[in-house]
Amino acid sequence: MANPLYNPQLLTFLKVAEAGSFNKAAEELFISPPAVIKQINLLENTLALRLFNRSHRGLSLTTAGESLLQDAKYLVQYCDDSIQRAQAAREKEHQVIRLGASPMTPVDFLLDLWPSLQEVSPDIQFHLVPYDNTPANAREILKNLGQNIDVVAGVYDEGMFHVHSYCTGFPLQDQPMEIYMPVMHPLAKKSLLHWEDLEGQTLCMIQPGWSSQMDKLRGKITVNHPGIKVRNFSFYSLEIFNNCANQGELLVGFPMWENTHPLLTSRTVDWEYKMPYGILYNPQPSEVVKHFLKALRTVLGIGQKKDKK
Repeated sequence: MANPLYNPQLLTFLKVAEAGSFNKAAEELFISPPAVIKQINLLENTLALRLFNRSHRGLSLTTAGESLLQDAKYLVQYCDDSIQRAQAAREKEHQVIRLGASPMTPVDFLLDLWPSLQEVSPDIQFHLVPYDNTPANAREILKNLGQNIDVVAGVYDEGMFHVHSYCTGFPLQDQPMEIYMPVMHPLAKKSLLHWEDLEGQTLCMIQPGWSSQMDKLRGKITVNHPGIKVRNFSFYSLEIFNNCANQGELLVGFPMWENTHPLLTSRTVDWEYKMPYGILYNPQPSEVVKHFLKALRTVLGIGQKKDKK
């Protein structure tokens, strides 16, 4: 997007000067060569200067063009830096929280908390940062919370903080483990599932070691319900939801994913297995994140030492 602090024809001039060709500049600017030529002609007419020598051998800068090139580079860079400085000043003033968002880490909880957060701290603003929730991306994001993303929402196991000391959690609620299934699955006719309903079914669960709570459920199935087949997978992703929708298998999930896949529906189960749901952030949070956490504690009416490390 063009910087409004300078004439966009100046950027076109720089592109043509660097490329040495109207056609190459047009490719970089994603416009047609005639449009590039028109902009350069307008700039030359406005300045009453000839900036390029045109010949069958190509383009070359005139003496005036050489002079303008140096100043134009400085002007464009200075204007771009000015915008960045202004944005940084705004973020500092408004306490902007960069919130990571993906289909597997939805931020719907903000819809419920937003009015109360604004009442407690009206200077808080959120900037959503979308990301592809792959294992590699998730690992890098958690390792570098506070750099490009400040907080990520989702379920987590307290035990993970002993393994991954680079992040900590702030619990908002406990999310019960539910069963996701295709909308046309026979069990979708039931409003509440029992253990006997799961007999003979294939239950997809995340691999051992990811969650102590999930491992407790897996142990219960292994010992007491051998008729339930467990299929492990390595990471919660949209691909897992697609597989369950297409293969008719069941998936252990959480209420926060109820709108993740249009061909899957969830049902509660007559069991007590739950996991904390909240936000993850750097154990050494910035002042902005500290401000956000303080506002959350006030809104939720919880103590200062509720977050888990």
